[in-house]
Amino acid sequence: MPLTVLLVDDEPLVRAGLRAVLSAQPDIEVVGEAADGAAVIPLVRQLRPDVVAMDVRMPLLDGIEATRAVLRSVSEPPKILVITTFENDEYVYGALRAGADGFLLKRSRPAEIVNAVRLVAEGDSLLFPAAVRRLAAEYGNTSAREAMDRAALTEREADVLRLMTRGLSNAEIAVRLVVGTETVKSHVSAVLAKLGARDRTQAVIAAYESGFVSPG
Repeated sequence: MPLTVLLVDDEPLVRAGLRAVLSAQPDIEVVGEAADGAAVIPLVRQLRPDVVAMDVRMPLLDGIEATRAVLRSVSEPPKILVITTFENDEYVYGALRAGADGFLLKRSRPAEIVNAVRLVAEGDSLLFPAAVRRLAAEYGNTSAREAMDRAALTEREADVLRLMTRGLSNAEIAVRLVVGTETVKSHVSAVLAKLGARDRTQAVIAAYESGFVSPG
């Protein structure tokens, strides 16, 4: 079955470009388009896409609120890949905090766009550029540090989280730690549960906001 994608952007040329790039792949199918976040929920319910590629700045409902709405109201929601013009855009960070799964610049090369969609769909590695890491660190606060302390990660879980913050996949972490992939999956699940994180992106945000890792 092909990987299905819904495109959401208020610029027709951007949507056309993304459609051309993604539709050229034999394993990816663009199943729909929308010009604003306000149209996302009905289309997600109708089309059941695997990934929503969504602009963060739109006139009626921006990508942050659209992400929240999808995760709040859709059972088994799709992965959400936010797209933007500027990598240091605080809207991007807001969308990631709201539950988006990855990040993509509109000026990315075709191969990078395809890779981003596949990575987000697989869900075991991150698209979390340096600029967004710095934003996360700037938003650090006492409650985030206290939550990390309460999580009481084991030494191995802490090692896994550090490698997650570098964007490594489960297979890559397994190689670094010289353990099996299934063992890494168990550690990742434990980290998410202890941090109360929905997914890897939320766990990595917690790691930066708490000061567990630094953006350097």
